[in-house]
Amino acid sequence: MADMKTGLSYVLVTPYTIAKSRTGGVLSRLLSRTDLDLVGAQMFAADGAFAAAYAGALRGRSPGDQFALLADYVGKNLAPAGGQSRRCLLLLFKGENPCEKLMGVCGQVNTGPMDVGAISGETIRETFADLVLDADDPGVIRHFEPAVLTARCQRDADEDLRMMADFLEGRENVVDGLAYADGARVERTLVILKPDNWTYNSSRPGAIVDMFSRTGLRIVGVKVHRFSLAQAMEFYGPVEGAMRKKLAGEFGRRAKGLLEREFGVALGRGTLDAITESFGVDCAADEFARLVEFMSGRRPGCPRDDVWKPGDVKCMILVYEGEDAVAKIRGALGPTDPAAAPGGTVRREFGSTVMINTAHASDSVESFERERGVVGMDGNTLVQTIRESAAADN
Repeated sequence: MADMKTGLSYVLVTPYTIAKSRTGGVLSRLLSRTDLDLVGAQMFAADGAFAAAYAGALRGRSPGDQFALLADYVGKNLAPAGGQSRRCLLLLFKGENPCEKLMGVCGQVNTGPMDVGAISGETIRETFADLVLDADDPGVIRHFEPAVLTARCQRDADEDLRMMADFLEGRENVVDGLAYADGARVERTLVILKPDNWTYNSSRPGAIVDMFSRTGLRIVGVKVHRFSLAQAMEFYGPVEGAMRKKLAGEFGRRAKGLLEREFGVALGRGTLDAITESFGVDCAADEFARLVEFMSGRRPGCPRDDVWKPGDVKCMILVYEGEDAVAKIRGALGPTDPAAAPGGTVRREFGSTVMINTAHASDSVESFERERGVVGMDGNTLVQTIRESAAADN
């Protein structure tokens, strides 16, 4: 890949940052303080070979002291420890001067003493990174945590992304093997941050992730996804019948009331039934079509060739894991109608209407299994995005 004004770069969220549930805060900063497009995301467990290769790529870059410190950290802290996987989150950003912009938000790596009064908390590293020096010998580092890793220039980003794509090619998109005290109660559930969170760059997606983190559950899968029309219709297929039945009656009653007021006449039950079975059913069908269009950017009836193409709007899909995951996430999300949701829930905080209610969560373990299949959670287009960017630059 050649240096160019428009490019692809990355932020790697470290295992420590993820374990401390700081992922939402990092995502909020990255999305709200740049105009870059988040085009890919993948949670993965690094192995020793990947950690060594990444450390080797970092070592020797200039300025040497900073990259030597980062290389040592990567070699020791990304690989499995005690037989347990360590989760890393790779975020891909595309746009003009991505390395410069991401470095500005991530911040510098400090290798020496800092006056606490000089720390502003403006960057991700000023807020979440740590550097602890020996009290007697400031030249000795006792603890170092960079919070995130990113590339300083496009050449370095291209090199790192090629290595990451090689490692991630064909790998599972959901991390397995995390340890729990009571494995019998561990569940997985699926969350979708809907398109209304992505109409412009903001801290909303990160704030929602932060709210879900209060459940104590672990994120084990992430992907940026664009629903095709076919996927959206299949995903919401189970609620289509109930939705039409409920809404047809509601639209029928509203239409009857409007006609009675307009013409000053009382309409009987037979007329109500006729209106419901005609006008009401049509309106309910249109409401389902609007839901599908909201999620995919395409309306039923679009050209046949477009049915399976990725849609025009973006979502983020996350898989949460832990004890009683379904109930905990549903509780944090709140009911479908944001106006009826309790304070402190995601939908109360960010939802607008029954349709535009900011997020979806599986209502059962069985629903999770069905939904993960519909959205293809076992796969991820992140590697493809990296490969296509490299091909376009050559």
